[in-house]
Amino acid sequence: MIDKQSPIPIYHQLEEQIKARIENGELLPGDLLPSEREYAEQLNISRMTVRQAITNLVNDRYLHRIKGKGTFITEKKFEQSLNGLTSFTEDMKSRGMEPSNKLINFEIIPAKLSLAEQLNIPEHTPVYEIKRVRLAEGIPMAFERTYISANLIKGVTDDIVKSSLYHYIESGLGLKLGRATQIFEATIANQEEIEFLEIPENSPVLFMKRLTKLENGSPFEVVKSSYRADRYKFMLDLER
Repeated sequence: MIDKQSPIPIYHQLEEQIKARIENGELLPGDLLPSEREYAEQLNISRMTVRQAITNLVNDRYLHRIKGKGTFITEKKFEQSLNGLTSFTEDMKSRGMEPSNKLINFEIIPAKLSLAEQLNIPEHTPVYEIKRVRLAEGIPMAFERTYISANLIKGVTDDIVKSSLYHYIESGLGLKLGRATQIFEATIANQEEIEFLEIPENSPVLFMKRLTKLENGSPFEVVKSSYRADRYKFMLDLER
């Protein structure tokens, strides 16, 4: 209920009520909110007050508007820390979610010059090219293109690709992962990303490029990942 005698502004009261319903699970991701007119009539307040509350919640990413359809509860984003080197599989399992992969392509190709330089191998040296969709609870989260030195990481198979490469490298081959350098940028989804991530045209994606090295400093992997911007956000702790 709205308390019109309270010193707290009415729009703020409505904001907090809607947020509470989202956080306690009464309103679920994808649910359609009542219209501004319906809220105004139900609570006996002005539509301008309702609009201010809704706009604030849209700006805070609790809600999103779809032109011609209405205002909806936003899907909760996965928050991934950038402070450690973990695989998608490890990350999803730590959240209590079931990770899976949809393998799009797996083959050995000759390394082009730019890729060979990144992996510190001669041009045309064989590398694994792996294209796969990373899913959590069956929902596409990221489209990933991975390039691995085939002479350094031997014996990779379809089954290994479909489970966890990092687990195979560390447990199967006895190699130790070292560090990685990652670059992030926001971009618009290309046709491949639209298809495999099941997103509309012109959707934003978070593009990540990572160069991963073993503990001995040998680069073994270049990964190009496109994350759904409506599902993912990244977090980094900074210290002075």
